[in-house]
Amino acid sequence: MKKIKMLRFWIDSCKEVEQAVGEVAVGFDFVKEGVISEEELDQLYDDAKEKVEKLELRNMLRNEEDKMDAILKINSGAGGTESQDWASMLMRLYLRWCERHGYKTAIEHMIDGDEAGIKSVTISVEGAFAYGYLKSENGVHRLVRVSPYNAQGKRMTSFASVFVTPLIDDTIEIEIDPARLTWDTFRSGGAGGQNVNKVESGVRARYQYKDPYTGEEEEILVENTETRDQPKNRENALRNLKSILYNKELQHRQEEQRKVEDAKKKIEWGSQIRSYVFDDRRVKDHRTNHQTSNVNAVMDGDIDDFIKAYLMEFGES
Repeated sequence: MKKIKMLRFWIDSCKEVEQAVGEVAVGFDFVKEGVISEEELDQLYDDAKEKVEKLELRNMLRNEEDKMDAILKINSGAGGTESQDWASMLMRLYLRWCERHGYKTAIEHMIDGDEAGIKSVTISVEGAFAYGYLKSENGVHRLVRVSPYNAQGKRMTSFASVFVTPLIDDTIEIEIDPARLTWDTFRSGGAGGQNVNKVESGVRARYQYKDPYTGEEEEILVENTETRDQPKNRENALRNLKSILYNKELQHRQEEQRKVEDAKKKIEWGSQIRSYVFDDRRVKDHRTNHQTSNVNAVMDGDIDDFIKAYLMEFGES
């Protein structure tokens, strides 16, 4: 059902874009004939452009993990109350963003700050492509403002790290290529029973496995002599083969998870991905150079343009 839903999304979206572009072409002819105004044509063009860019953005979310739910962690940096307050502001920002997009959130764990704010928080985000969109927020976020906690009204700089990981589920589909599978039969060994030595009830499955990620090949050998019924033993051997292949896929996913975990360790204070400068009315992403002067909107969760800029530049990596 998930595959059908995704295919339907792409088919419907492409039809919608095709129709919007067609309306622009027809509108262009109508303007020449005086049927519609240039302002109406501009509106048709803007609508078509928005639909194309929206579909193009979704096309950047190609990785298997992009469509998964996400775990979002925020940790305050050095700086005590100021940084802890900044971490709570970021938590509010992301909760508002999730609310805007209809994502279901739950605070899994939170440690309050000493005087204000939070030291850390872990939020689960449930919804389609939650990780794909939020992965752009991985890194250190820097705040520059006149601190309300400083009696002298000094300009303070605070840091907080945001760490997003895909919430991997247990639904791993295992496909066995029949062309790579061969069967042997043999007489079961061991004591007891006339059937043991007379009937080739034992089965041996040989599977020429090719790692889909590295291209390396190996032969997987599975034997089964559990019962005197050859079809039953074949069924059991096939089940065991699927278990081996499942475990290989699981190990790959765990390795990918470890890579994401290792990236967390590389985050250092000063290597900020985005700066929020309140008194200059500026928020700038240092990876894409996208910036805005609408600080209030950003702090209310309007970060779609930052996410879009990141995905359009780095989405395929």
